Amino acid sequence: MASPDISALSQLLEASLDPRQNKQAEAAISHEQAKPGFSLALLHIVASDAVAPSVRLSSALYFKNFVKRHWVDEDGQYLLPQPEVTAIKSELIGLMVAVPPNLQAQLGEAISAIADSDFWERWDTLVDDLISRLTPDNATVNNGVLRVAHSIFKRWRPLFRSDDLFTEINHVLSKFSGPFLGLMENTDAAISSSQGNPAALKTAFGTLDLVVKLFYDLSCQDLPPVFEDNIVAISSLLHKYLVYDSPALHSDDDSESGPQEYVKAGIFEILMLYVHKYEDAFGAQLGPFIESTWNFLMSVGLETKYDIVVSKALQFLTAVAGTPHAESFNNQAVLVQIIEKVILPNLTLRESDEELFEDEPIEFIRRDLEGSDNDTRRRAATNFLRHLMSRYEDLVTTTAKTYIDHYLQEYAKNNANWKSKDTAVYLFSAIAAKGTATAAQGVMSVNPNVDILAFFQNNIAADLESPDASPILKVDSIKFIYVFRSQLSPELWRAAFPLLVRQLGNNNYVIHTYAAIAVERALFMTDSNRQPIIPKADVVGTSKDLLSHLFKLITKNTAPEKIQENEFLMKCVMRVLIFIREGMLPITDIVMHNFINITKVIRHNPSNPRFQYYLFEGLGALIRFAAPSQSAKFEQVLYDPFSAILQEGVEEFIPYVFQLFAALLEANPAGQLTDLYQQLFGIVIMPPAWDTRGNVPALVRLLTAMIPRNVDGIVARNQVEPILGIFQKLVSSKAHEVLSFELIETLIAHIPPTALQQYFVTILQLMLTRLSGMKTEVFQQRFIAFYHFISARQDQGLGADFFIAVTDQVQHDVFKAIYLTIILPETQKLSRPVDRKTAVVSYTKTLTDSQAFVDRYPKGWGLTTQRLIELLVNPPVPSANDDIIPDADMDELSFGVGFTQLNTCKKPPRDPYPEITDVKAWVGRYLKDANTKTNGKIVNLVQERLGPDVKQALAEYL
Repeated sequence: MASPDISALSQLLEASLDPRQNKQAEAAISHEQAKPGFSLALLHIVASDAVAPSVRLSSALYFKNFVKRHWVDEDGQYLLPQPEVTAIKSELIGLMVAVPPNLQAQLGEAISAIADSDFWERWDTLVDDLISRLTPDNATVNNGVLRVAHSIFKRWRPLFRSDDLFTEINHVLSKFSGPFLGLMENTDAAISSSQGNPAALKTAFGTLDLVVKLFYDLSCQDLPPVFEDNIVAISSLLHKYLVYDSPALHSDDDSESGPQEYVKAGIFEILMLYVHKYEDAFGAQLGPFIESTWNFLMSVGLETKYDIVVSKALQFLTAVAGTPHAESFNNQAVLVQIIEKVILPNLTLRESDEELFEDEPIEFIRRDLEGSDNDTRRRAATNFLRHLMSRYEDLVTTTAKTYIDHYLQEYAKNNANWKSKDTAVYLFSAIAAKGTATAAQGVMSVNPNVDILAFFQNNIAADLESPDASPILKVDSIKFIYVFRSQLSPELWRAAFPLLVRQLGNNNYVIHTYAAIAVERALFMTDSNRQPIIPKADVVGTSKDLLSHLFKLITKNTAPEKIQENEFLMKCVMRVLIFIREGMLPITDIVMHNFINITKVIRHNPSNPRFQYYLFEGLGALIRFAAPSQSAKFEQVLYDPFSAILQEGVEEFIPYVFQLFAALLEANPAGQLTDLYQQLFGIVIMPPAWDTRGNVPALVRLLTAMIPRNVDGIVARNQVEPILGIFQKLVSSKAHEVLSFELIETLIAHIPPTALQQYFVTILQLMLTRLSGMKTEVFQQRFIAFYHFISARQDQGLGADFFIAVTDQVQHDVFKAIYLTIILPETQKLSRPVDRKTAVVSYTKTLTDSQAFVDRYPKGWGLTTQRLIELLVNPPVPSANDDIIPDADMDELSFGVGFTQLNTCKKPPRDPYPEITDVKAWVGRYLKDANTKTNGKIVNLVQERLGPDVKQALAEYL
């Protein structure tokens, strides 16, 4: 196949930027991507000054995404030809150093993706390559080198300690730390010599910003010895730039942070790290930093450009409050100063906050919510005060209370002073909550010196009810309920809930969104008996109006990006449906109609993964609770919109659609696949469907739902082989090994053994190859469960003897080693109750029905008995199908074109032996029956083969 033509590829990239032709262009680029050298062609376009900047950027983006998806497979093997891999590595660093910063950012992410699999052992020249490019005075080149280094080393920040990680860090430090400290000094000198030259000063500060980021990367796991040896000089340099100020670096725009702010914010991050992790080595240097931070916070302006530094400065003081240096805060006079000069200015609502509330309401909500990623002054000031309170509870509480009372009086005098009340509510919330709030329950622990319920009744409830309260105070009242939701009694909740629902009708975007957030959490909450705190009947009765209104808010503006802008409204829709369950039956048509219309609009431009997730989770609830009673209608209505998503290749939606198709099938007890599903089955078993990794778990979910309903069709159309081809692909990959067992067990459970007979040797060969060559703990556990699954199915023409006969064809007597070294010793570790129960059935039937264990493996009979008794000491009880739908906290879900499990249509674990309710009693009965049928053979084997201890243990069953 020929390599891509670079000029033709440039034209396609240019066309992909034009909305009128981007679909065709992207399809053509996907076709080019299969040609060898595609990635190198993209790099040549990025490198060419002759190409338009927008096309170069588009090429860099394509290259980054291509590398992320096509560099290695799940097991770390290269997917590209080796010469292409080598060429990319040799060209990439030199290119990144030479291109403009916007292209560097994309290439840096690509390098980071490559480093994930290759650094450092398969790319051990990288650090030397970087060091060789550092120059004494060319900032552009140096910044390129530092960007590459940061894109690789920042990967260490979230990782857990491991020997491999420390080997990699030591490899880097041994080469990089010396030149890095030299560069740090050079940068300081370059800043000093650029005082009269604003352009040169900005460039040098750009280098300093990267130096600060890298200093953090290199220190994030452990304190590098070379940094510890130079800690005094390094501290003085960091302190110098923490207090540094040059008018040439000030930004003209009050809302835009400048280079100084970013450098200072980075220094504060380093200080926090060193206070938390290396206080013994760094503590002696802390004094000047605390004093300078203090002076900075006392004097800094309220402009938003300083927000990033102010919030980091407050976080640094919060870290200091956890050290012996905090004693200086334990003083009434100091605390008054802290509250007046630091806390209150940063808690008080500013004009810029009000503008955000009016002009960008969704942004206001995201910044304001507990647990948001955005560092705001308010949150940082609140956390600092809470931290002080955790050490000096009484002092902080009494001091803060005087200010709370003062601000509440200001408001009482004149309602125009609503900002005073806003500050009072924030300050009260700051000292009332202890610890961090959880996403599920809000604040769990409170300050015993304040009365939350009294504050709610005296200051909050009225704003919720009053039509005249200022919009921001209304939001404060809803947020108060949301934050302290676990502290309110069920009675109070029942009174507050209708008021919250009424606020959904408020025209103000922030108010109705916060109301939706609070309503959603209220419906999620349960009492100590796991019963909802809001009576179900209250919600079912109003659900039609409630849901119609929420849908109206979502679709108020019909542009695709505006519909999906507000995930909080869609999350509320989802929660109402999960809460009312079968109560949705009378309104199914309204809900379904809305879901379909929203999906049709946003599929053209999916832009908010959270919104999409809640939308499909809501559809899952609809299918789960309403489809069983009207499955044919659901199939008919949903098939077309779902098929359209598959046909148009909407990657973000496809894994959800496969899961929903499976749920639709399982809701239909009728049995056979309809014609629509037969067509879908033909697509699902073809290899192309399985090429996208994110589709795989959803496809297995769908295929395992289809197989039991299509047994005759699969056998008649010779479709067993394509399904086994899928199994072969899954079983050879670590990422999908669990799914391979789900698929093969479904196939064996439903397809007649005669149709599978010729394939069993290959199936086991594939498994045994994995066990001997690439075994993981998970694979071994699933293999053991698979053995018991086969061994227990004696009555279906399988069983232990069948398994032994098949393994003999793979390698004579290989079963003995597998049974003694893996199955017997490791079965006890099976974690799923259904697997443990199957193992009991398997062992029991081996003792009664296996000829091989009587003749060929006589010792095995006794060993099996012993293991069976061990399993029965703690008899497995498969959990009854728990009907609580788990709540996925969206911050924990990773998005992208990957797989996200829908909890509303999760497949419950299937108990293959529901008729066995008391495992111990069943074992006794089965052994006795077998003994009777075989004229006492079982008792004879017990006498011959078991020691006295095991005999005695088995006696209670016989």
